Amino acid sequence: MSAPTAFSPEQAAELTDSRFTVPGMRCAGCIAKIERGLGELAGVEAARVNFSAKRVAVRHDDRLDDDAIVAALERLGFESQPAVANPLAEDDRESKQLLRALAVAGFGMMNIMLLSVSVWSGAGGVTRDMFHWLSALIAVPVVAYSGRPFFSSAAMALRYRRTNMDVPISIGVLLATGMSFFETFSGGEHAYFDGVVMLLFFLLAGRALDATMRNRTRAGIGALMSKMGRSAQVLQPDGGTLRIAAENLFPGMTMLVAAGDALAADGTVIAGRGAIDNAMLTGESTPEPVAEGAQVHAGAIALEGPLTVEITATQGDTAIAEIARLMDEAGQSRSRYVRIADRASRLYAPAVHSLALLAFIGWMIAGAGWHQSLVIAISVLIITCPCAIGLAVPAAQVVASGALLRKGLLVKDGTALERLAEVDVALFDKTGTLTRGEPVPDLSQLDDREKSIALALAQASSHPLSKGLAAALRSEGVIPAQIGQVDERPGEGIVASFEGSEVALRRASVETAGLATTLQIGAREQTISFTDRLRSDAREALAALKALKVDSRIVSGDRQGAVAAIAQELGIEGQGGIDPAGKLALLEQLREAGHRPLMVGDGLNDGPALAAAHASLAPGTASDVSQQAADAVFVGEKLAPVALAVRVARSTMTVVRQNFVLAVVYNVLAVPLALAGMVTPMIAAIAMSTSSLIVVANSLRLARAAR
Repeated sequence: MSAPTAFSPEQAAELTDSRFTVPGMRCAGCIAKIERGLGELAGVEAARVNFSAKRVAVRHDDRLDDDAIVAALERLGFESQPAVANPLAEDDRESKQLLRALAVAGFGMMNIMLLSVSVWSGAGGVTRDMFHWLSALIAVPVVAYSGRPFFSSAAMALRYRRTNMDVPISIGVLLATGMSFFETFSGGEHAYFDGVVMLLFFLLAGRALDATMRNRTRAGIGALMSKMGRSAQVLQPDGGTLRIAAENLFPGMTMLVAAGDALAADGTVIAGRGAIDNAMLTGESTPEPVAEGAQVHAGAIALEGPLTVEITATQGDTAIAEIARLMDEAGQSRSRYVRIADRASRLYAPAVHSLALLAFIGWMIAGAGWHQSLVIAISVLIITCPCAIGLAVPAAQVVASGALLRKGLLVKDGTALERLAEVDVALFDKTGTLTRGEPVPDLSQLDDREKSIALALAQASSHPLSKGLAAALRSEGVIPAQIGQVDERPGEGIVASFEGSEVALRRASVETAGLATTLQIGAREQTISFTDRLRSDAREALAALKALKVDSRIVSGDRQGAVAAIAQELGIEGQGGIDPAGKLALLEQLREAGHRPLMVGDGLNDGPALAAAHASLAPGTASDVSQQAADAVFVGEKLAPVALAVRVARSTMTVVRQNFVLAVVYNVLAVPLALAGMVTPMIAAIAMSTSSLIVVANSLRLARAAR
C-alpha cells in the first residue's frame, strides 16, 4: 500500500463520517484487513465494518475525500463505492445473481445426474462417450455461469495477492471440469461433470441463503425513513403557501400542518393548538397535545390542526434520521459460530492448497504419472470442500425457522436463533406488546342517559379515544342521543347542545392524567378512564420465560405511572419515560454487566433497541419499522411465541454443535482416503454431498422442536 498523505498540525480540520459499500467482504479476515488498513490511513480516526450490510463506516478528517478512501480500499483488495443515505436504495443484485446461479446449477445437476445413471449402470464404448459429451454440453455453460460468484471473488483476491475460501473452490472446479473435458475428448472411462455441478449447487445454496438474510437487515431503515412526510405546505413571504418537497426544506421555513398530515421536518409550534400521534418517538399510543412552543418531529402525524411550525431540522438532521443511524450502526452480524467458521477459513485455503500440492508431488515421486497424480489432487480439493461445515448452521436454522413459522413466528435473521438461545433477560415495551394497544373505556360510572349522550358525541369525533369509546358503547347496544350544533375544537374536544344544555367530550385535565376523557353535561362533569388490557397469556408467557431462566422487565416510553401499574400487576420491574437513546443506553449497561438482553417491542421508537439488542422480537401488529428491525415477528394475540422462540433456539444450537462434530468427523475420515488415492473426483463429490445430506438430516429433527 502506498504511503498516505500526511497532514500537518496547522491543517487540523473537522471530523466527518462516511459510509461505503464493500460487497467483496467474505470472512472475519476481510473485516480485520479493512479495519486495520483504513486505520493506518492518514486522516482516518476509526473504521468500523458492518459485515451483515457489507458496509464500512469511516470517521475521518473532512479534507480526506471519499475517492481517497475508495482508493485505499482498492489497494487493500476490495472494490467499494460510497453508500447511499437510505440503505434500502442499495439494490440486491448480489442476492438475485446468486439465486439465478443456483437455479441454473440445480437444473444442470438434475439433468447430468440422469445422464450419469447410465454410465454408473455399466454403459461403455460409444454409449458412454455419448453420455459424457452430452454431460459436457450441459456442464461447461453451467460451470461458466454458476461458478462466476466464486471465480470473480477468487480472481479479485489473487489480483491483490491474497487468498480466500473461493480460491481453492475455483481451482478444484476448474481442474475437475478441465480433466473431465480431457477424459471426454480422449474417450476416457471417467468424467466428473456431475460432481462438479453438484458441488456448485450446494455451495451456492448456502451463499444465497446468507445473502437473502443480509438484505433483510437493511429493510427496516428504509421503512423508518419512509415515515417522514414527503412534502410540506410552506408559508411564503407574501402570505401565500407553496408545497415543497421534504429534501428542499431548510431550517427557518414556516410550514402549515393540517389534520392528518405527516410532518416532513422537525420544528417548533409557533401558532395553533392540537394533538399529534408521536408514537414514533415515545411509543405512547395516546395522542399528545401540542401548543405554542411545543417541539414536534418529522414522522409525527397531526391528529388535530391546523398547526403553524417553524422548521428547525430537516432530512438527515431530524430525530427520525438519528433513529435510522442508530439502527444502522446497531445492526451488526453477531454470530459466534459464523465467526468461528470465518477464523477457520483463514487457515482453510492454504491448508487445502498444501494438501493438494503435496498429494500431487508425492504421487508423482511414487511414479503414478501426471494424470493419476492430478486426479488425486483434484479429489483432495473437492473432498475437503467445507460444504458440510457451511451447512451446519443454516440447515438447522431453516428447519427450526420453518417449525416456528407453523406456530406463528417468523424468524427473519440468519443468526437470530443462535442469539435467542443465549438471552438471559427480556425487556418488554408496554403498549401494544404486553398490552393489546387498544384503549378500553370504563363505563361503570355512566348511567344510560350519559352513555347515550357520550355515544352521540364520540361518534362525531375523529379522536382515537372517542373512537374507542364509541366502539365500546355500541357493543353494549347503546342508542345515541339526538344532539345539535356539533363543533369539534382542536386541542379541546367536541362540543354540542342537548335539550338546551351544552354537552361535551373534553380532554382530561393534567391532574386526571392517564388515558381519560371528560364527559360534560351542563355543569356536571364525569371522567371516563381508559385501560390498555394485557394480552390474555401475558402472565403465562413471563412464567415460561422464568422457567427458562430469563428474567423479564418493562422498558417503555409511556409515562412512569402507567408502566408501574402494569409492572405491579405482572409482578416484574418496570421503567417508563425512556426514549430510544435511553433504551440503547440500558442495553449497553446490561451488556457491560454480562447479560444478553432480548428486546420485545412494537413502536417506531423501539427500532434502534430492537436492532441493538442481543436478540429481538416484535408482534405482528407492530409498526413496519419494528417488524423490519426485529429478528423475528410473531402473530396472534398471545405472547407464548416469545418463550417458544427461546426454547426452540436452544434446541437449534444443540443441533448446530452436533452438525459441526459430524462435519469434522467427515473430514478426518475422508481426507486421508483422498490423499491415499482411494477416492476419484466423482466419489469425492458424492462423499462431500453425503456429508452435507447427513448434516441436513440431523437438522430435520428440529421440525418437532416447536410442538
